Amino acid sequence: MIVTRTPLRVSFCGGGSDIPSFYTKHGGCVVSTAIDKYVYLAIHKSFYPDKYILKYSDIERVESPDMINHPIFRECIKDYGLGPVEITSMADVPAGTGLGSSSSFSVGLLHAIRAFVGMESDKELLASEACRLEIEKLGEPIGKQDQYAAAYGGLRYYRFEKDGRVTVEPVNVTKDGLRELESSLMMFYTGKTRKASSILTEQSKNITSGSAEEYQLKLCRMTDDLKKSLEDGDFNRFGKILDESWEIKKKLASGISSAFIDQCFETAKENGATGGKLLGAGGGGFILLYVPDDARAQVRDVMSAKCKEMEFGFDREGSVQIYNDRLSGTHDRP
Repeated sequence: MIVTRTPLRVSFCGGGSDIPSFYTKHGGCVVSTAIDKYVYLAIHKSFYPDKYILKYSDIERVESPDMINHPIFRECIKDYGLGPVEITSMADVPAGTGLGSSSSFSVGLLHAIRAFVGMESDKELLASEACRLEIEKLGEPIGKQDQYAAAYGGLRYYRFEKDGRVTVEPVNVTKDGLRELESSLMMFYTGKTRKASSILTEQSKNITSGSAEEYQLKLCRMTDDLKKSLEDGDFNRFGKILDESWEIKKKLASGISSAFIDQCFETAKENGATGGKLLGAGGGGFILLYVPDDARAQVRDVMSAKCKEMEFGFDREGSVQIYNDRLSGTHDRP
């Protein structure tokens, strides 16, 4: 049996510039951090010689990979030529909440399957293979940031080159600075999940022309400013950039915000939050806020009447194997 653990992510600035229609024209950049909320994948040889058993929000028992409904399971199993296996997926947070869970699932599944068949994986391979699977093979209207954040972990700056290459850099914040940043970020669940594809499809079309393109270019410039503010330890400026970027992001496509979400941000800022943004494509999921120490109790009190808080910290490892019985020689060979 192999078990992998792959983090979800919080994207601070630059989302949208990682979509192929934009970065192949302009290049793009994102600052994000992986967090200590995870997707877990466990893979084991099937007890039944003619059954693939897949357990996620649904349960599938099929005799052939072509019969699998879940597209990521289906394509990964076919790509690696797996015989009958049992795979179980679990997660700390529901899908559709803006934390990149679909790409964390892809990275974790690839990591587990490659280990199961005896293949080593580095972080670049896992990220690029997950991008190829989701974007090229399955045609999802998404970008590359989530796959890289899931594979690499940590607080990082990602640059998306016009030729498709991705450059990964750490954001150099002191240990004390990281602790301050972690303690100052608060996350609240709006209670709404959403399918990101419709918003991302519209955004992908919009950001290559007109005012939306100019807004996206401005977000890229702000991403570099945000990275500098973090490395300088200017966290109040970081909070303000989050807020400015959110106001711009709302102009990129319809359905990104709502009256309820706007009211949540207004309430938080009235009670001391420096800034924040809605995570993911928009429409629901989690609200991220930067809140100075002296305002956290007040913000928690007023926001808890509207949304559920989720405490979190940073993940520094990325996708890892947390169990591999190959190492003890007791595994079942695929």
